[in-house]
Amino acid sequence: MTSKQRAYLKGLAMTMDPILQIGKSTLTPENTSSVAEALEARELIKINVLKNCMDDPKALAQVLAERTQSEVVQVIGRKIVLYKEGRDDKKKIELPRR
Repeated sequence: MTSKQRAYLKGLAMTMDPILQIGKSTLTPENTSSVAEALEARELIKINVLKNCMDDPKALAQVLAERTQSEVVQVIGRKIVLYKEGRDDKKKIELPRR
């Protein structure tokens, strides 16, 4: 992903609300499958890491990206933004050219 594409996705994510939360139970298989399903449905998602989660949000983002074959767009504070290119042409986010 180029810096131009990453900047475009960051701009889209600014207006989004987090759709998932990670709490004190940290990453469970259920959380990972929820993230994978959300990425299939939306391509771009924002995740909120709650204060009672003791894990580092950047480390969580990397683990989630590996497990869901997605890309980390950004981690700001306790918010994670992930992107995975979708298969459906209807819901596809058009990225700027490389």
